[in-house]
Amino acid sequence: MASSSKPDAQETSYIEMDNKNDATLIGKHCEYDYCNQLDFLPFFCQSCRKTFCLDHRSETTHKCANAGAWAERKRLAQLSQPSIGSNKVLRDKISQKPCASPDCKTVVGTSLTPGVHCETCNRDYCLKHRFKEDHDCKNLVPVGARPAQFDISQTTKSAFDKLRAWGSAKKQQAGRALPKPKPTSTSARLIAVNNLKKSAKGDAKVAPEKRVYIYVEAEAETTKAKFPKGEFFYSQDWVVGRVLDAAARSLQVQNINNQSSDERDKLRVFHVEGGRLLEFNEKIGTALQSGNTVVLLRGVGPPPDLIEA
Repeated sequence: MASSSKPDAQETSYIEMDNKNDATLIGKHCEYDYCNQLDFLPFFCQSCRKTFCLDHRSETTHKCANAGAWAERKRLAQLSQPSIGSNKVLRDKISQKPCASPDCKTVVGTSLTPGVHCETCNRDYCLKHRFKEDHDCKNLVPVGARPAQFDISQTTKSAFDKLRAWGSAKKQQAGRALPKPKPTSTSARLIAVNNLKKSAKGDAKVAPEKRVYIYVEAEAETTKAKFPKGEFFYSQDWVVGRVLDAAARSLQVQNINNQSSDERDKLRVFHVEGGRLLEFNEKIGTALQSGNTVVLLRGVGPPPDLIEA
């Protein structure tokens, strides 16, 4: 026999049977002793599994033989569901520690005193010192932060100003000694490149069609080199950083780019024909042409966006 529950069916021991969607259902006799009334809207008891009329629908009125069974099933179903805090560790169970206020001896992180975490200074306090004004939060350096964190923007701006001025002076000083670009006429450049190919040195494993032949010089004002200049070829797929490493080895120039974070110690590559410093991640196949000249400069500053006036 078809049956269904209404929205509040789980709150009572009985549910109203559904005869609206079953054309064969023409009522049901109440199963309570001495009643036997024919009810076209009967009720089904979820405890004793019998059908009753309106007057005997509750467990009390029909003296249910299995009273409370539906309530027990409901209770067990609720207990089987996971609780909200399931598989989670509360902060107060992580560790027990004294209140972060210097003069307070209260231990926080216990079941009685869970403690309050201050997001500003990154410390744990008892209830008495939980407010910022109670533990002098404004005068505390946050745990894990640098002492000069509050002035970092001004400090960074000042450092950039000094570096910008220093880098500009270095560029002007080095610019006076930089070589002039090679001849730009087609015929003169072809002759120069052919001569360069005869004398250039490089990795023999680089395929001839991928070679870029260039002049490399070490600028005397900023860089000390055993060999001031040389003629080399490199693969067009190499980035400028790799070319810099290879050229520094060939000219025996000290290269500590990977050891120092100070721009004053770093080598950079200046493209004479392009009139600019090359980025370390640029491919020389797109930045240079055979016959071009590059100069190794030390301490001319970071990329242009940091030192341009």
